[in-house]
Amino acid sequence: MDRRTLIVSAAAALGAASAARAQSYPAGTTNMPVQGPPPPPVTPTPAYPANAPAETFSREEIVNNVSDFMGVTAETAGGVVERVFKDNGRPTAYIAGEEGSGAVGVGLRYGRGLLYMKNKPPVEIWWQGPSVGWDVGGNASRVFTLCYNLQYPDVIFQRFPGVDGSAYFIGGLGVNYQRANDIILAPIRAGVGMRLGANVGYLSYSRARHWWPF
Repeated sequence: MDRRTLIVSAAAALGAASAARAQSYPAGTTNMPVQGPPPPPVTPTPAYPANAPAETFSREEIVNNVSDFMGVTAETAGGVVERVFKDNGRPTAYIAGEEGSGAVGVGLRYGRGLLYMKNKPPVEIWWQGPSVGWDVGGNASRVFTLCYNLQYPDVIFQRFPGVDGSAYFIGGLGVNYQRANDIILAPIRAGVGMRLGANVGYLSYSRARHWWPF
């Protein structure tokens, strides 16, 4: 009698538990354990080009800027720009500024300007450095420097040695090349006193004025 009562009680308890589980699921579903909501879908990260190269300036843009800034005709500006473009292609930046220089065998040069890149604000820049040449005297002139392989403005702040034998003159404008690593600078200078001494030396570009040129 006691055993029968125990079996009946156990069967009743199992039936009640099964009914409770069945009420926790919609009709027609299997009695599986209740799980939480599925995780949200993962949104893929957009693919942006790494180290995208800086935009370049066309020949027409540079000729117009050189002509306006240096106060020369478009024909004169076009002659010297054509030579630089032939050697290096389209620049990624340019510096428009002024400088003063003087020399008695050993020369010094100081300048200030703004660095321009497309889709970036202008950056103030200073430069200074020594040179060795065969000239005596001094001058103040405007300088328009084309910059090649310069992808970010901050990379300009370093020392650029002159490239020996790179100086040439076209239509009253003088050009010489400076190089540091893969970056090439082509300063275009106008006026009296353009000195070949700048070819043997270097210029240091900095964020602030420095009187000590070495």
